Amino acid sequence: MRKRVKSSLICPLLAVLFVLGTSLQAAEIKGVGFEDHILVEGTPLRIQGVALMKWAGFINVYAGALYLPENHSSEDWNTDISKSLELSYFHGIKAADFASASDKLLKKVLNDAEYASLSARLKTFYALFRDVEPGDRYRLIYLPGRGTELHLNDELLGTAPGADFAGAYFGIWLGEKPISKGFRDHLLAGGTENGL
Repeated sequence: MRKRVKSSLICPLLAVLFVLGTSLQAAEIKGVGFEDHILVEGTPLRIQGVALMKWAGFINVYAGALYLPENHSSEDWNTDISKSLELSYFHGIKAADFASASDKLLKKVLNDAEYASLSARLKTFYALFRDVEPGDRYRLIYLPGRGTELHLNDELLGTAPGADFAGAYFGIWLGEKPISKGFRDHLLAGGTENGL
């Protein structure tokens, strides 16, 4: 009888652990897991989609996940709402390369006046970048009224103010002329992407 009681307790416990385990990681891509929901300054954000960025068609550079508030769709990414973009790297990248690549892309998509209005904030933001190693994660978090935060492995590196800054910077991945249309489309489509 004692064995029966123990086994009857174990089954519900295992079921609870299974549910908790699956709710903490909603998506996995190339071995990189992303949480189903995150809490940002009291605002719950849900995963919108995940994608894999490749270079030269076959080298995995990073896996990414986009998070938006529960009551918003992907079309709202460029509105003044809380949002987060998480990027997990497969290869080491130098801090200077993040800054130069970002600046090059922004100069292509912004007109001269738009770029000029952001240039001082961009310079400050670029100085926040650190070298990354495989497995490191950058997370961009935009909070209305506060600005765009840059986190490396959960450490806050700094913040750039302005909804205009967030629109331009998140636009590198999500805008009309993103770094990769396939990457953008998978993030916004609300699905998962296992290779471009």
